[in-house]
Amino acid sequence: PVSPQLADSEFSPVFRLLTIFAYGTYADYLAEAANLPPLTEAQKNKLRHLSVVTLAAKIKVVALFFLKFPFHWDYLMLVTIMFPQCIPYSVLLEQLQLKNVRQLEDLVIEAVYADVLRGSLDQRNQRLEVDYSIGRDIRREELSTITRTLQEWCQGCEVVLSGIEEQVSRANQHKEQQLALKQQIESEVANLKKTIKVTTAAAAAATSQDPEQHLTELREPAPGTNQRQASKKTSKAKGLRGSAKIWSKSN
Repeated sequence: PVSPQLADSEFSPVFRLLTIFAYGTYADYLAEAANLPPLTEAQKNKLRHLSVVTLAAKIKVVALFFLKFPFHWDYLMLVTIMFPQCIPYSVLLEQLQLKNVRQLEDLVIEAVYADVLRGSLDQRNQRLEVDYSIGRDIRREELSTITRTLQEWCQGCEVVLSGIEEQVSRANQHKEQQLALKQQIESEVANLKKTIKVTTAAAAAATSQDPEQHLTELREPAPGTNQRQASKKTSKAKGLRGSAKIWSKSN
């Protein structure tokens, strides 16, 4: 870190320039360029890269502000994935003081290769979509904002954790209900089997038969039943033929 004592020394222009590289943007440098050391093209491009990072961070903060009402972190994560941080070309051209879109796209490509940010150039809609960017140095006055943001994040985590615990509790209750229902059905089936077995044993004891044999007899018809039914049908057919003969003779 740079000592604040340099701000009141003969090196104050250098101190201010270092401060801009740490926290500021290229627009801040242009506003004070008359009182600051000149920059090379490489230094200008470096400061422009950092300015794009600052613009992306500001757009992200605005998105978080609008998504805090209603406060629900599931919606926050969903929208963050669906809507990346988009910076219009017009804003970038103005803030970075570039002459045309070709220079802007070349600068963004350099930033991507330098791993300063990750994203894509939407030439159709004339905007830069930023998926990731590096972090910049933090001012002391920004610590309270960061602390508040972390507290809100912790509260959101507690809300999500509470919801997960509630879902787990409901799942466990449903599981217990299903197990109780399964045990009840199995118990009823076992009792029904016992009842059938006792009833069969009592009926077999009354007829002095083996229970299994008695069940078999109940399921299958008696051996002579089919023969008696067949003989009845045959005798009935014979009776019909005989009556037909008598009627023909009488005519």
